[in-house]
Amino acid sequence: MEIKRTGFFLLMDAIIICSTFFISSNFIHISNAYFYEILAFILLVKLTFFASRRLYKITWRYVSINDFYNLFITATAASLSLVVLFSLLSTKLTQFEYPVSFFLIDWVVSLFFMSSVRIAKRLYLEVLKKKHKGEGVRTIILGAGHTGEMILRDMMRHNYAHFYPVGFLDDDPSKIGAFLHGVKVLSSLQDFERVVADEQIEAVLIAMPTLHFPQLKKIYGSIKRNPNIKIVKTVPRIYDYDIPDFRLKDLEDISIEDLIGRQSVNVDRFLIRNFLEGKRVLITGAGGSIGSEISLQVCSANLEKAIFFDVDETELHSLQLKFKQKFPHLFDRFHFVVGDVRDVKRLEEVFQTFSPQVVFHAAAYKHVPMMEDNAREAVKVNVFGTYNLATTAARYEVDKFILISTDKAVRPTSVMGATKRLAEQVCKAVGSQKNTKTKFIAVRFGNVLGSRGSVLPLFMEQIRAGGPVTVTHHEMKRYFMTIPEAVSLVLQSSAVGSGNEVMVLDMGKSVVIMKLAEDLIRLQGLVPYKDIDIQVVGLRPGEKLFEEILTSEEGTIATKHDRIFVACESKQYDIRNIQLILEAFKSATEEYAPVGELQVKKLLRTHVIHYEEPENSSLVYDQKNSANVFSLNS
Repeated sequence: MEIKRTGFFLLMDAIIICSTFFISSNFIHISNAYFYEILAFILLVKLTFFASRRLYKITWRYVSINDFYNLFITATAASLSLVVLFSLLSTKLTQFEYPVSFFLIDWVVSLFFMSSVRIAKRLYLEVLKKKHKGEGVRTIILGAGHTGEMILRDMMRHNYAHFYPVGFLDDDPSKIGAFLHGVKVLSSLQDFERVVADEQIEAVLIAMPTLHFPQLKKIYGSIKRNPNIKIVKTVPRIYDYDIPDFRLKDLEDISIEDLIGRQSVNVDRFLIRNFLEGKRVLITGAGGSIGSEISLQVCSANLEKAIFFDVDETELHSLQLKFKQKFPHLFDRFHFVVGDVRDVKRLEEVFQTFSPQVVFHAAAYKHVPMMEDNAREAVKVNVFGTYNLATTAARYEVDKFILISTDKAVRPTSVMGATKRLAEQVCKAVGSQKNTKTKFIAVRFGNVLGSRGSVLPLFMEQIRAGGPVTVTHHEMKRYFMTIPEAVSLVLQSSAVGSGNEVMVLDMGKSVVIMKLAEDLIRLQGLVPYKDIDIQVVGLRPGEKLFEEILTSEEGTIATKHDRIFVACESKQYDIRNIQLILEAFKSATEEYAPVGELQVKKLLRTHVIHYEEPENSSLVYDQKNSANVFSLNS
């Protein structure tokens, strides 16, 4: 399909360029013995410009103002370049003596016809094509902004076959009573239940990308109480406003993550795009929960090349299949590489082959209780793996290196948290070397909803099994954010970070895990402690009741973004200290268990500031339920 579209518009542009050349020449009465040679030269220059600006990669059925702006800039640049080229060549070759008026006429006429060809399909589908309106379900759209308007346009394209828009609801008073494409903004969101009942609504489409989860939960509760509503869809949680062809098929079902932790996160997408556009980007741990979302979001920034690196070939293969379907026009720029961050030679090969300019390091062991019993492996991956990758990145003069860190690195009580804190120190030490050009940034955030092995999917699994839901302590609290929102802030931090910094994300208010379990049970239409029991099983090794984003010694420095801060760390190792520490760890990791495990933990206590193993003697951990207790991980 893409080849046909590209071929069609190349042919049409070639015909238009030839036609406007004839028109312009006749209009100012130019006669040239090298007429066809000059035409071929102009054709080559213009088509080269158009292809370089990716004018043939756009789906013209959904052409937007941004696309016409791109066409205008490209056509103008091509014409100005021709004026300069002809002026230079005319000093040596008389056949290139053309007046500026020729290029002006050529520019105006060609721009008009090229724009007309590109708008023709959308004009036909949305204005000229007359059909009876379809028999779609009666639908209310929440949000009368840009997103809502695009959803309505797609309904019109499909002749209302699936959804028939009854009206909009929007909290902006200036929009109430207004019309979008003939559809009225009926009222505010406060009148949702009344409007749904009065208009006999059967489908609700939520077109508000920044809707906060308490509002969404309230709306969802109203929907659950109305048996007439059969369809509920929402826009993706992180929505790229630069995409002009947002369609009904892009809408998603409301997820539990949306209802529990969706927050209003505003990021500067223009700044992020400028940071990533045209870059070669490497993502380690690309098949994981965080790594795959980073991969997804950076791909919208028009990268030159993306390298997805992971030790798990199954997850990497799944990512490959997903991206082949989602980004068919970009797939030739993607490279899926199986490898291990512990393998220095493999890393060397990757950097030599692809020369990445930006590295997102998300590969890590993250499960807290598991790493308590596998401390040597945690050090090998989280510390040595980071050192291998960081030193290789510095040697190949990568522009920026972003380490994905965790709030468990603050006053760590677990092996996982301590190794991530040491990984932060590794990055700072490598970045502080005299001749290092790479800017190293670590980004700390709390727990993300929906990641593998995290609280949400395990609670849901326990609820589906009929319970009980197991919580480790009545008062346990955690910071939560959905994966897309956390990653969008990671990208913002990466763009604003100046190097050798630990960036800290404001995760909002902490959540009591017991209340989270109760809310999840209620969202399934069940009653806590009656339909589904909740059991307290005690803290596990390495866990603490409350996570901290910063230690009291550190403090913060504000950035331009209200949810991103820079930690002021009180202790920092230089590269020589780090190398000596790693030598000690290397010896310990080569020892057999349990000696090696004890030595590794002793070294962590020695070299990681504030690291203390928790005393859980007063909190009895139920080993029988250990397989079902959630893992709180980043």
